[in-house]
Amino acid sequence: MIKKLSPSVIAVLLALTLLLWLLLGTQYQTQTEAPAAAPVSPTSDFSVKTRLSLAQAFQPSLKLQGQLQAWHSIELQAQTSGRIARLVRDQGAQVQAGDVLLEMSDEGRSARLAQAQALLTLRQTELKSALALKKQQFVGDTELTRLQSELRNAEVSLSEAQLAISHSKPSAPFSGILARRLVEPGSVIQSSTPLFHLVDISRLRATAQVPQQQVTALALGQQVQITLLDGRLLQGELSFISPAADSSSRSYYIEATVNNPELLPLAGVSATLEISLASQPAHALSPALLKLDQQGRLGVYTVEQDQVAFYPVQLLRADNQQAWVTGLPDQVNLITLGAGFVAVGQSVQVQTESTP
Repeated sequence: MIKKLSPSVIAVLLALTLLLWLLLGTQYQTQTEAPAAAPVSPTSDFSVKTRLSLAQAFQPSLKLQGQLQAWHSIELQAQTSGRIARLVRDQGAQVQAGDVLLEMSDEGRSARLAQAQALLTLRQTELKSALALKKQQFVGDTELTRLQSELRNAEVSLSEAQLAISHSKPSAPFSGILARRLVEPGSVIQSSTPLFHLVDISRLRATAQVPQQQVTALALGQQVQITLLDGRLLQGELSFISPAADSSSRSYYIEATVNNPELLPLAGVSATLEISLASQPAHALSPALLKLDQQGRLGVYTVEQDQVAFYPVQLLRADNQQAWVTGLPDQVNLITLGAGFVAVGQSVQVQTESTP
């Protein structure tokens, strides 16, 4: 027969159970908490691998997105009104400076020219006779002045008549190609009517905008490589740098001159400009060696006299295989293995790798 426990005994047992649970819980919590990380001692020895890196001559370049433009491009406009009688040249034709492009109907221009020439001859004869009579005092100064004025008026009339003939036969102001014809034969045009689009592509302008932080690295005469979208390469020379930045973009307009003796139709196409800058010493290393220090500076860890050092660097060029940087001494021992586990000033044991 089971003996019934008294209430006092049950209370004591519950109290002991609660005390035991608290003790076991505290012990479990203490065991599951992670121990504090031990700080790296700057004087503790740690083995790292290093490689000797020597500075090399690096040819930096500046890549810009731009386009090719015709060396000269102009829209020829009519300088007088009339009907187009004949097209002398059509679109696509190569023309030389001074070549007549079209002829307009005469509309009395030739007659006015002949009249002006005859009037000039008359005024010249009158003045010549008056000068001869002046010597015999048969002509006064007033009459002589009037005849001289009429001669000047006749000369002006002749110039205007000749100019009207010239304007009726528009000519090319420079050598180039007629890219487009903008009028039709027989049409009646007014002054300022567009006639032809004339371009000179014997040379091209490669244009782009340079950020203000990089314009100081440019100089006239620097070589420029132009890459087209289809992969073709052209060579040019930097020929213009704007003396003032654009007020909206704060960038500088530049031009490179590109010879185009084959007259390839490249005006207006997009292009990538790569400008060769002045050579400077730099180190070539693996991008994996670049680290950030506690201040967030990009650099590399090195070993000097068996102690770790950190050099901030400036990245010149980088891809998946190689990075070119400046900011290092001419020769330096780069930490190639173990840089993530050392601190600046820490003494380390060095294993030297061969230079590739």
